[in-house]
Amino acid sequence: MYGELSKGELSALKEKLSKEYEALKSKGLKLDMSRGKPSSEQLDLSNAMMKIDLGDYKTDVGFDCRNYGALDGINETKRFLMPLLGVEEECVFIGGNSSLQLMYDAIARAMLFGTPNAAPWGKNGSPVKFLCPSPGYDRHFTMLEAFGIEMITVPMLESGPDMDMVEKLAAEDKNIKGIFCVPMYSNPCGITYSDETVRRFAALKTAAFDFRIFWDNAYCVHHLTDAPEKLLNIYDECVKHGNENKVYIFVSTSKITFAGGGISAIGSSPENTELARKQLALQTIGFDRINQLRHARFFKDLDGLNQHMEKHRAIVEPKFNVVFEALEREILPVKLGEWHKPRGGYFVSFNGLKGTAKRVVELCKQAGVVLTGAGATFPYGADPLDRNIRIAPTFPPESELVSAMEVFCAAVKLASAEVLSA
Repeated sequence: MYGELSKGELSALKEKLSKEYEALKSKGLKLDMSRGKPSSEQLDLSNAMMKIDLGDYKTDVGFDCRNYGALDGINETKRFLMPLLGVEEECVFIGGNSSLQLMYDAIARAMLFGTPNAAPWGKNGSPVKFLCPSPGYDRHFTMLEAFGIEMITVPMLESGPDMDMVEKLAAEDKNIKGIFCVPMYSNPCGITYSDETVRRFAALKTAAFDFRIFWDNAYCVHHLTDAPEKLLNIYDECVKHGNENKVYIFVSTSKITFAGGGISAIGSSPENTELARKQLALQTIGFDRINQLRHARFFKDLDGLNQHMEKHRAIVEPKFNVVFEALEREILPVKLGEWHKPRGGYFVSFNGLKGTAKRVVELCKQAGVVLTGAGATFPYGADPLDRNIRIAPTFPPESELVSAMEVFCAAVKLASAEVLSA
């Protein structure tokens, strides 16, 4: 174990590891593992959708998708997405290709116009704050930062966010208006929230009447095993406590069909949904209903979607195995890091020794392997321990991923030896 070596032994080890790293660096690799993007092979799975004959472009109730109308989406697509959202059809709003846009708009509307029966967030100059489970999704954090919303870090546990901390902070401060959550196969940790965590969210007592839970269920069908994890329906639980207005649920097909041409949706209470319809009617005449019809005809129902996702799994699972095999072979025996082995999702969250993440990312970049920036998984891009790195295995071909993980493991070893010998 590196931690048990003397200074002299560490110095000799560092020299050996430097030579091994330089040999890898000399290969001139150009590999990108910076984002959780689907591979071209995954995108090809949906090519047939573009060849579907939509006939007269009319839905099963006769609505012409080429025309104005159906602001909140066509019924066929709502029924198809209902099981992913866990709400009734009338409480589904279909958006464009990005669920992030729906999240951004929900925050913007709350800031400008308020939520049902509540004033705009931050009225009269009062600060607006959000709780941010971390490690978490960097785009959530940059969105909040762009709005000038103060972010408060909440640690992630094996069961989800630290609910003792969530409950305490939300109950004490009326300026805390919400929390961002990725509840299933979380980004980047791959954790699915426990039933207890979901129930505690649903029963949450908050100082702010207009507190909102942004439930970004992006990976709810992205399973990697024959025993997929299950997530309790938060909306049903919220209804039991009269808190149905407290939650917005988001899904999209951006990693299911086409990253630049999927559909997204938000599900919430009847009151939240009706206000969103009124407000969005001022912004748009609706999103791409022809694309909505195309998706509904391609998948038909949840069974069709699940069959499609098995094809994704066949492509993605071996790539995750490449990552796990490399970490278990190179890092586990020398105890230089830890990671959660997710049953689904798009990422592996790696925690190295304190003070090594930035150096590992730098070493990988110099050797031609681009990773997500160190610190990106925390608010303001600041990992207090400088140890978390998000590994995104889906985009590179397996052969390139093998090379990338060889570089990654070499960088972890070298950075760890440098820190321990300092």
